[in-house]
Amino acid sequence: MDSIIAIFAWLNNVLLKMTWLSEGVRWLVENLFGLSVNTKIGGSIHFFIYDVLKIFILLSVLIYLLSYIQSYFPPERTRQILGRMQGLKANIMGALLGTLTPFCSCSSIPLFIGFTRAGLPVGVTFSFLISSPLVDLASIILLASIFNWTIAMVYVLFGLVLAVLGGSLISFLKMERYVAEFVTQNRVIDGNEDFTMSAKERRDFAQEQVTDIFQKVWIYVLIGVGIGAAIHNWIPEQWITALLGKEHWYSVLIATLVGIPMYADIFGTLPIAEALVLKGIGLGTVLAFMMAVTALSLPSLILLKQVVKLRLLSLFIAIIFVGILIIGYSLNMIGAMFL
Repeated sequence: MDSIIAIFAWLNNVLLKMTWLSEGVRWLVENLFGLSVNTKIGGSIHFFIYDVLKIFILLSVLIYLLSYIQSYFPPERTRQILGRMQGLKANIMGALLGTLTPFCSCSSIPLFIGFTRAGLPVGVTFSFLISSPLVDLASIILLASIFNWTIAMVYVLFGLVLAVLGGSLISFLKMERYVAEFVTQNRVIDGNEDFTMSAKERRDFAQEQVTDIFQKVWIYVLIGVGIGAAIHNWIPEQWITALLGKEHWYSVLIATLVGIPMYADIFGTLPIAEALVLKGIGLGTVLAFMMAVTALSLPSLILLKQVVKLRLLSLFIAIIFVGILIIGYSLNMIGAMFL
């Protein structure tokens, strides 16, 4: 048993945490730049180069693999799968299928329109809409590469529960009448679509997804890593803990409110989260910030307002906001056991 654990730990360090890459970047900084990684400048350069390379490598590989899998579940097939289900089962499946779609919240809106026009319950589409940017599989593996698998699994569990409960509540309250009229018009009629793709078509699709997503997120990764490097090496720990320390009742609330106006996906928030945890900020506070950025970003809410009426939008915001607060405060109380 010990040998199996040792092998798994080795694979985790080599493939996910990429300790070899960290040592390589350390050598580069110390021998090429002549800087010690223990200094602020040297530590910042090491943090930036190492995290950017690691995230880009993992992102490219994971998006390719997951997109190849996703090619078996195009939006039309997803719609047909969800259309055969009802009730809580449909919400659970909607949330799970959301993990296969590595989209930011804005990119998920067109799928929301398509699913609604296809006649799927609004609550089910909202379960998908919450889950898709929050807990896609690529972000889970990246989260594990920065923290550990336990934290990654806790994050995805809470994210899926939030997606299922949020969508179920919207279904229970029968909010279909608060969807914009142009969305519910021109209902899609089920046909006998052929979803068969050749292996080459699947590889081409996966490559296109890698290119498309990379073009969308690279700038946010650079910005996020830059902010993370600044937090980790330049901002005194006492400053951060004075504002966001888990002993303060308002820490989760502030982290959530700060995250909402930002527009980034989870790949851009991970380096910031890493730096905050290293500064001693509570796990719940950090994950609340990540969830607010990905699920409640202001640009995505503005876009969502174009397809739903104010009452449904307000309910969606309230569900996610309260859910994030509950998750954040809960993890601050028990989070130490996961680090």
